[in-house]
Amino acid sequence: MEAKKIFVRADLPAEKDDRKDLVTNGLESGIVSYILRKGDEQFTDLGKMEDAVFFDGGKPTDKSWEVCRIDTPEDQAKTLALAGKRDVIVVETSDWTIIPLENMIAKFRSSGTKVYAIATRKEDAELYLKTMEKGVDGVVIQTDDPLSISKFRDLLTVSEPVSLDEVEVVSVKPLEMGDRVCVDTCNLMNPGEGMLVGSYSNCLFLIQSESEANGYVATRPFRVNAGAVHEYCMVPGGGTRYLSEVSAGDPVLICDRNGKTRVGSVGRCKVEVRPMLIVEATDGKKIYNVILQNAETIKVVTPKGSQSVTKLKKGDKVLAHLATGGRHFGMKVEETITEK
Repeated sequence: MEAKKIFVRADLPAEKDDRKDLVTNGLESGIVSYILRKGDEQFTDLGKMEDAVFFDGGKPTDKSWEVCRIDTPEDQAKTLALAGKRDVIVVETSDWTIIPLENMIAKFRSSGTKVYAIATRKEDAELYLKTMEKGVDGVVIQTDDPLSISKFRDLLTVSEPVSLDEVEVVSVKPLEMGDRVCVDTCNLMNPGEGMLVGSYSNCLFLIQSESEANGYVATRPFRVNAGAVHEYCMVPGGGTRYLSEVSAGDPVLICDRNGKTRVGSVGRCKVEVRPMLIVEATDGKKIYNVILQNAETIKVVTPKGSQSVTKLKKGDKVLAHLATGGRHFGMKVEETITEK
């Protein structure tokens, strides 16, 4: 699943300095996609941009883009007719309602055309990104106030929640030495937050960050001692990656005990040989496992708190994300796959 795009529209103000202020404040807020006025090409030197699309007279110079204003049912019909005929449709309206947005998402979903909705408020942007579960492909921030762009910053890190279920521990057994991955992120996590990790793609256990004090080492709330190299971890968009593949600069999914998620960035990964243990747990139908370092500081998240893996025992309840189907190159597929 492709990540949502957040653009800042910086082509509208009459004064060049005002347009520049929109870009600089956007970059400081972590936004890397921009609509710029033709003639402002030097703005691309202000910071590293992922996208720079140029408009002339309020219209895209790239003919694969189209700006569509919807004020009447006739306008909506004309816009819907562009499905599959443009790469990107930017939708604006003076009186936006959810029904036209739902129509737009349904029509364009499988057409190959991306829909970006213009938003002047963060609350509107959040709604557009979630409508009909999938939401629009991105939002375009349109404002005259450069300082207001920082209010949209959270849109870059918030992602869809995941479902968490209680699974019951069946056994905890020491293993031989193994290669363990420590994921150090650029983000501080709270108790109850961590990463979803597991030996099987259909059961990912919530492994807590090292955010709780203990008598052994100082807290490291940026770190998740995530487990053995073969294991899956969930990444933004609902996909998975092997822990052995994760490296600096990659996005990872940070999840709390309520299933609320946000996107984190990996600062570094450390692979070290450590003594391991295997935790087996069941949902009453199947038995799943996660292989972790055998150390007091590694904790799984429980319905009421957290528990060190060295103190887990049969009958304890821990939180995990259960899914059907399997994975092909990290993406969910609906097919019968047996993992054991």
